[in-house]
Formats: sequence, structure tokens, C-alpha cells
Amino acid sequence: MKRNPMFCSRWFSLFLITLLSVNFCQASDRLVFEAAGGKAAKHVVLISGDEEYRTEESMPMLGKILSQRHGFKCTVLFSLGPDGAEYIDPNNSAGLRGLEALNHADLMIIGTRFRAPSAEQSKHVAEFLKAGKPVIGIRTATHAFKGNGSFEGISFNDFGLKVLGETWVSHHGNHKKEGARGVVELGQESHPILRGVKDVFGPSDVYGVTHLTSADTILMRGAVTESLDPKSTNVVSEKNKPMQALAWLHTYVRPGSLSTATSFCTTAGASVDFVNEDLRRMVVNAAYFLTDREVPNLADVSFVDPYYPSFYGFINEPNYWKAANLHPEDFGLGKTPSMPDPKGSPEWPFRDKPAPKTSFVLQPNERIALVGGALDERRNLFADFKTLLHTRFPEQDLQGRNFGWTADQVGL
Repeated sequence: MKRNPMFCSRWFSLFLITLLSVNFCQASDRLVFEAAGGKAAKHVVLISGDEEYRTEESMPMLGKILSQRHGFKCTVLFSLGPDGAEYIDPNNSAGLRGLEALNHADLMIIGTRFRAPSAEQSKHVAEFLKAGKPVIGIRTATHAFKGNGSFEGISFNDFGLKVLGETWVSHHGNHKKEGARGVVELGQESHPILRGVKDVFGPSDVYGVTHLTSADTILMRGAVTESLDPKSTNVVSEKNKPMQALAWLHTYVRPGSLSTATSFCTTAGASVDFVNEDLRRMVVNAAYFLTDREVPNLADVSFVDPYYPSFYGFINEPNYWKAANLHPEDFGLGKTPSMPDPKGSPEWPFRDKPAPKTSFVLQPNERIALVGGALDERRNLFADFKTLLHTRFPEQDLQGRNFGWTADQVGL
């Protein structure tokens, strides 16, 4: 039977559109950054989802650096809105989706706070840990989960303590008033994770750390500073005697096994902390180290896209995140969302911000050119463009010229 070529062509086009639509829907809950150059050394899954420290901003930024600068494939996961909503909602503790990405991951980077994933999602974390794969935890990952669930032997509440070596203890520094400066632990100066790391500072305060043991390797301690200014001096008081651990390596016991695996944790990690180049470098170095790759002498951690982190703090306005309507793809390559600081945030001018939007104002006697294809060319028959121009701005004495031409395509 002969088929109409036009019918076949339309059928194929519809099939292709449908296929692309399905693939897009499957990825709507996550970001995937393929490794630059097309050769992924390892697959890193970065898990955001906290109410305070804006990991929905920092994890895409880190994923871009790891993928575009260092050849990792990166998948970034988010806490999304309730009832299947597709907008990012860090306040939804049950909103983690896409954890099945861990099934093919070589490294997990997590920065969640008191999440309660479903049993279906939790099993992927359990399998990852049972396989003995490495974990990097930042800031609130010490209290990443909360509730009655478990990862087949590690309860939600014990994830930080058992996998990273520490749980939630306290704010050791004065929250939003005192910063944290990294001080390399004596004897660890040549550790690969600290390669090229000289000056770590974060405006988030130092956390209290009390559960590490002699089996843990402290790489850096956190000195409480007088203020949030990166140049502020260290506090001279009992707060820094001794200084709390800021970054360390921990050996965790795999669920259902006696064998062990390795994690790295830093209690720095607010999105504004990652303005600091050497904090970014330390996390990138840890990714190399934990995936058995040679750590560069000075890892390139320059931002792939502009980075406009908002200050940390809780946002309790009802429907704030629904109204913000941020989606994972808004943080994709070439994109940089900018959100306002939470109410009551201190001024912190040590970060980039997007240029303010300005209004375009037509000046008297200006000349305006209309450039386009057939649609614009047809306007020459009606003079509607010039009519609208002069009726809207009658005092400006503007001049218009239509350069529309059939089949022309405007390119910038």
C-alpha cells in the first residue's frame, strides 16, 4: 500500500514532537549538565532543599562548575511544591523528587535540611549508601533529614551523625552578625582537598561541632570573626578556644554491612558563602578526591554564569514560592535567576548583583527602524506602524522606516 508522503511527514513530525515532549517532561524536576567535551569522568548528583541557606541557588552553580570546568556529569535535584507542583519550594520538606538519579551516580553532594522524602525516594538514598559511594555534605547536611523514615538501617534523624560524623548542635557564632574564617588544621596543609585553598570565608556563622572522634580527619577549623565583612578580624574570646571544626573527612559504615565508605563535610555552605573562591575550590577538590581523580594544583572554580546569591534566612510568607514560580530549568546554562533577600537580612555588599532594570525612553527626533520578514513588509501596505508611533508619541516628532523584507530573518 502506498502512503501519502505528506501524511508520513506529518506523522513523523508529530511523533518527534511527542518524543521531545516526553523527554522534556521527564527532566522537568531536575537539571542535567552534561560534561563539557562529551566525556563524563564521573556522575555527580547534587541535592538541594533547605528553607534557609538557598541551596536551590548554590547547587546549580556548583553543578555548572563541575560539569563545564572539570568534566563531571551533574544532575541537580530540588525540593518542589506539594501535590505534584513543578515549581521549586524549599519550604516543602516532603518535596524531594528525582532521587532515582542516585542509581547511576558516583558521588552525592547534599545540602538539605530536615527533609522527609517518601519511602519510594528514600530507597535510592539507601541503595547509594549500601553501595559504599562517597558523600559530600554542606552546611545543614548534618541535619539533612527528619522523621520516622530510614535508609535501611540509618534513620532519617541519624543521617548526619552516621554518614557525615556530625548532627545539628548549635550556632557557635552569633547568627547573622559573626562570620566564619577557615583555618587549616596543623599537619593538613598538604592534603589534596586543600590544594590551592588559602582563604576561606563565609558570612554564615560557625556551627558547633562536638561529635567528631579521633577517627575523623579534621582539615580546617572555623574561626569566629567580628563581623560579616570578609576582612574582619577573628574574635579574641573563648569562642575560638578551641576553634570548631569547619571541614573534615569521615568514614561511615554502609547500611547492612560492616564495610565502610568515605564522606567529606563542611559546615560552611550558604549560597552567599560560595562567593568565596576557595570555598568553591575546596568542594571541587573534594569531588576529585572522593572519586579517585587527581586533584588539580589550582582548580578553575570561576563561575560559568553570573552568580547572584540571596542572603540566608527563613521565608515564611504563605505562597511565597508558588508566587515566585521558579523552576529547575530557570537555573540552566546561560540563566541566572536573582531573588530578593529575606526580610530583615543585614546589608552584605560583598557579592555581585544584576544591573538594575532601566526604562527605555524615546527621545525627540529619534529615528526608528523596523526590521523583520514578510509580516513587517506587509505593514508597508497599511502604514499602521508609523500611525501607531505618531499617535502614541505625538510630541516627539519621531521618524520611522520599515526595512521588512520577505524571508529575511533577524539575527543578533
